Amino acid sequence: MNTMLGQGVRSEPDGADIQDWRPEEEQFWERTGKRVAYRNLWISIPALLCGFAVWGMWGIITVQMLNLGFPFSQAELFTLTAIAGISGATMRIPASFLIRMAGGRNTIFLTTAMLLAPAIGTGMALQHPDWPLWAFQLMALWSGVGGGNFASSMSNISTFFPKRLQGTALGLNAGLGNFGVTTMQIVIPLVMTLSLFGDFGGEAKALIKDSGWIFGKIKAGTPTYIQNAGFAWVLSLVPLSILCWFGMNNLKTVTPAAGSPLTAFFKIIYLYSLAFVPSIAMLYLYLPAPTGLGLLNMWVAIPLDIIAALLVMKLAAFGTMKENVAKQFEIFRNKHTWAMTALYVVTFGSFIGFSMALPLAITVIFGFQHVPDAAGVLQHTLKNPNAPSALTYAWIGPFVGAAVRPVGGWISDKVGGSIVTQIISAVMVIASAAVGYVMLQAYQSATPEQYFATFMGLFVLLFAASGIGNGSTFRSVGFIFDRQQAGPVLGWTSAVAAYGAFIAPVLIGQQIKAGTPQYAFYGFAVFYAVCLVLNWWFYLRRNAYVKNP
Repeated sequence: MNTMLGQGVRSEPDGADIQDWRPEEEQFWERTGKRVAYRNLWISIPALLCGFAVWGMWGIITVQMLNLGFPFSQAELFTLTAIAGISGATMRIPASFLIRMAGGRNTIFLTTAMLLAPAIGTGMALQHPDWPLWAFQLMALWSGVGGGNFASSMSNISTFFPKRLQGTALGLNAGLGNFGVTTMQIVIPLVMTLSLFGDFGGEAKALIKDSGWIFGKIKAGTPTYIQNAGFAWVLSLVPLSILCWFGMNNLKTVTPAAGSPLTAFFKIIYLYSLAFVPSIAMLYLYLPAPTGLGLLNMWVAIPLDIIAALLVMKLAAFGTMKENVAKQFEIFRNKHTWAMTALYVVTFGSFIGFSMALPLAITVIFGFQHVPDAAGVLQHTLKNPNAPSALTYAWIGPFVGAAVRPVGGWISDKVGGSIVTQIISAVMVIASAAVGYVMLQAYQSATPEQYFATFMGLFVLLFAASGIGNGSTFRSVGFIFDRQQAGPVLGWTSAVAAYGAFIAPVLIGQQIKAGTPQYAFYGFAVFYAVCLVLNWWFYLRRNAYVKNP
């Protein structure tokens, strides 16, 4: 290939591996970089979308399992979304290091193709309501691979774009990728009404409770193909995997020692497999009998899971992997890594946690009448004939949150990330406290549906604020950290924030069971207020560590 070194320009490279990459040089960017970067971005987005869909699908599947009469309690069904949440969060820890070890194209192709296993496995399990709970918990654990993909995807895209476009590019990747949550919440209820795969797809089961989809209720007695919630993703994952392989690139300036594709695949599979070990161990110590031992509190289990995952990676790495892991661990010496981690929990942690918990929370709070028995004790078992269907409304919040995410990145590119983060944090303090109050009213009412419009309006506000904040934190990371650290920091912060997918379903489920759902959201409001002060101290006060702006 001819090069024009005197002008600092190179024509678009041939092949999957790009040796020369200088996005900060304007001439290179306009002649070569922009075309390559945006091609990788447009392929990355649908691949990430499917990752979110497979990871988050248990939030919808559990609602339909309840409607079909699967023999599990509400608390047991909440554990399925929580298990998928903790698995996906833990997967993000090794995923945040994969790009610099294995290359962008190699990583995104393989991790997209790997989603076929939990998609097919979940479809098979859902055909057997008589299977034990652990079989469904295993599928939920496996679905966490989709959650891990976010860290590698964001780390990869950050390497392709100049700093001045980081907020917009990462906002597009994450925002449109996050539409996987909304897509899943719309597509799954639809495909469950159809015999997509004929005899191969299995038989239908009749609803014993009313269900729903985007256009309204589905009456009890309607045949339902719940297994399609898993099987349907095969139709998109196969062509997407092929597109990733033939359309994406590895940047040798970022990953000089990826090795052959087979070597890169081994690194990815090895590190992902290692991440399952602490997830399984912590879940076994946390979950109650008969699934686990029930020894650990959630607030103990999560830090132990994170520490164990990091230790396993550090101790099990060998050869060139060991050196790469050591370099990535340098981010932990930077205080801004920890500050941005907390701020990203506010934004993405809230988004994914509420996405996971909202469908089942709607079903449990508004699907039943809350009336006192003869002794004056509130009971929550009488079906509410006017209940809104979770499958009709739950998609709205994640849709809004994902849609405004690129806007948050764009605004932050213009005015600064931290000022945007400050504003949305204040909004989330107020909205979260208000949601708690409305939940309290609904959970004490024989006609909870009268509070539903206010409940959904406040939740949409929470999702919108968290979505804009996602874009602002991306921009802040690109501004605060250099190019070598920005990618790993994005991956790490997203890993910790993803534990929101575990915390929110568990915390909301626990408080609903205790009859005090408002306490969960009052707690969230306090956390948001603390992080508001943290953001001001680090990035907005007069003598801030890094003024942004």
